[in-house]
Amino acid sequence: MKEVIDTVSVALANGETENVGNAVMQEVNRTLVSAGVDEVWADKIDNLIVLLFIIGIALLANLICRKIILRVVAKLVKQTKATWDDIVFNHKVMVNVSRMVAPILIYIAIPIAFPEHADSDLLDFLRRLCLIYIIAVFLRFISALFTAVYQVYSEREQYRDKPLKGLLQTAQVILFFIGAIIIISILINQSPMVLLTGLGASAAILMLVFKDSIMGFVSGIQLSANNMLKVGDWITMPKYGADGTVIEVTLNTVKVRNFDNTITTIPPYLLISDSFQNWQGMQESGGRRVKRSINIDMTSVRFCTPEMLEKYRKIQLLTNYVEETERVVEEYNKEHDIDNSVLVNGRRQTNLGVFRAYLTNYLRSLPTVNQEMTCMVRQLQPTETGIPLELYFFSANKVWVAYEGIQADVFDHVLAIIPEFGLRIFQNPSGEDLRRIGVKIEH
Repeated sequence: MKEVIDTVSVALANGETENVGNAVMQEVNRTLVSAGVDEVWADKIDNLIVLLFIIGIALLANLICRKIILRVVAKLVKQTKATWDDIVFNHKVMVNVSRMVAPILIYIAIPIAFPEHADSDLLDFLRRLCLIYIIAVFLRFISALFTAVYQVYSEREQYRDKPLKGLLQTAQVILFFIGAIIIISILINQSPMVLLTGLGASAAILMLVFKDSIMGFVSGIQLSANNMLKVGDWITMPKYGADGTVIEVTLNTVKVRNFDNTITTIPPYLLISDSFQNWQGMQESGGRRVKRSINIDMTSVRFCTPEMLEKYRKIQLLTNYVEETERVVEEYNKEHDIDNSVLVNGRRQTNLGVFRAYLTNYLRSLPTVNQEMTCMVRQLQPTETGIPLELYFFSANKVWVAYEGIQADVFDHVLAIIPEFGLRIFQNPSGEDLRRIGVKIEH
């Protein structure tokens, strides 16, 4: 037995698998014969016994890795303060490593069971099957490792706004493409370079098959490099029915959860070729814009009388404005020797101008309005529906519900205060208006 072990050791050291097989077979054959087995039968079953022994050793090694080594690693992982190792272990990275142990042992040791058939096609085919299985498990290991790395980085604050999932999917596609090339080359017993050279002629077909993936990958890089889009952004793309928050950016799709909780999927390249509105700038700024107008009936606009000015002076938000403006008007009229007996002469305050000043001061007095951003009240082009008076300001609160409440409160006040300035809102005649007109006609 000692001679056999020495022979096997020397042969393994020199990489002579066939000599190892011969030595092992001789020892197995000798053991079977000494156990009373006929020499003819011993020659027939010694290969099978060695093969079963190799498979048993491989399965035992796999069992030791999964039941002992992996459990020890799991306990060590739980004891560490780092979180990345927990994520790596949970994504079955180590499990895929353990799955490679048995086929690697079988691939290395199977020639020992058939030393007389070392160059046979059957043995070569069996070894190629083992090698294909090893490559397949290795690909799953690398893919699981990529997924674990993605999970680790996606939980870090500085990477949460990056389209990492698209990069992960791209890396996995490239990985499995390379793996498929290697596996096919093993099956047909050709070099991978020969296969790649042949695929060069089919590049147009490959580009057609992977068109969406290629365009999605390029678009994902452009979206990330230009900081155009990231998970968590609120985007609007009416052409495709998207109006909500981006929840996922992958290689082929961008998923948007709309405000009605429906999901819209958009190919990334459409976000590059078409226009979309990203509201993230508003969310990162100091306020959310309110731009809304009311139509004033032009027939209600007139010059202010002394009685009207006296009334406006009593409004706290207008006291300083009325007094200062009236002083400027009087100085101007006096300087230019204006005849005040005619209203059209000189300068006069109007109820619309005073109302506009009141709204400006009112907006600047509200804590719900961002005073560091643009805040104004302006007239737009008069139309057949009156003079549009537009309120343009930014609410300090950007949350949708609060934002709607702020602008509703402002316009509730505006609509209620308009009659105090002798102005009227223009609106198309309603049923009540027509009824009053009919009553007047009857009388």
